[in-house]
Amino acid sequence: MVIQGCRKLLGSVLTSKWSVRGGPRLSPALWVPLRHCNISACSYKLRNVDLHPLWKGQLDIPGGTRQSPIDIRVRDSIFHPDLSPVKTHYDPNTCLHIWNNGYAFLVEFDDCTDKSVVSGGPLENPYRLKQFHFHWGINNDWGSEHTVDSKVYPAELHLVHWNCTKYQTFEEAIMEENGLAVIGIFLKLGKHHEKLQKLVDILPSVRYKDSLTEFNYFDPSCLLPSCSDYWTYAGSLTTPPLTESVTWMIMKKPVEVDHSQLAVFRSLLFSAVGEEENYMVDNFRPLQPLMNRTVHSSFQPALQVSDVKKKSDKQIQQAG
Repeated sequence: MVIQGCRKLLGSVLTSKWSVRGGPRLSPALWVPLRHCNISACSYKLRNVDLHPLWKGQLDIPGGTRQSPIDIRVRDSIFHPDLSPVKTHYDPNTCLHIWNNGYAFLVEFDDCTDKSVVSGGPLENPYRLKQFHFHWGINNDWGSEHTVDSKVYPAELHLVHWNCTKYQTFEEAIMEENGLAVIGIFLKLGKHHEKLQKLVDILPSVRYKDSLTEFNYFDPSCLLPSCSDYWTYAGSLTTPPLTESVTWMIMKKPVEVDHSQLAVFRSLLFSAVGEEENYMVDNFRPLQPLMNRTVHSSFQPALQVSDVKKKSDKQIQQAG
């Protein structure tokens, strides 16, 4: 997840080694694991061969036991019957502009009031929308930060909110417990997404690093899937400072976009005007270990074939 607070601060942490004095250090074996192959995209085991420079060095991480992203294992997730649906109320008038920060493009919102908020689910109070952004791969075999049973999607959307009840500013919330709430949505290849096209059409204007353009009246709720089922867990930012301040809500159902829309994402650049062109692709962080965390689900996992077989075998035994 790319964050936006003070842009000068963000620029420095994205281009330099970030550390916390006295903080335990995660070994490269922990923070750059290779993902397991899956049936749909075996070639993605090569996805970490050319990591973005942000992840080629070792980082000091405070705590380091609740890092993101993770692989969500459906059978290991725990159904939580008290989890209510995630409720979003977004005012399209709070949408301000799009900014290429050299790692992704951010659609930023006016967060001075409670006009655009998320509530419900695992959250105790409303959180204000600050920005949303995407992560994507060089091709359609990979790109998402989170995975589900090792399945990778071509891209992942993050809607970033902050706890305005507990903290005074977004920058303060980044650093503190229960400071942020992020909705994660997988994108899969499929039919053209008409509502997303308004955003896609303006992306060429922020092709270069540090470019910014006005972008008004956009309701990000049009990017939410129709199914309200989700997983939730305690995690971290996925870019420096990697603070463990995030309540993640990962939607179960992906949304469909077509190849041409993802192609425009891949036409953006990490580089600024006048620099050698470096295409903005593979801007994701590698998977992190779950450690001792629990992933909760708002829905009952479907029965697997193995479960049906076990139930059938048990019934036969009882009948005999």
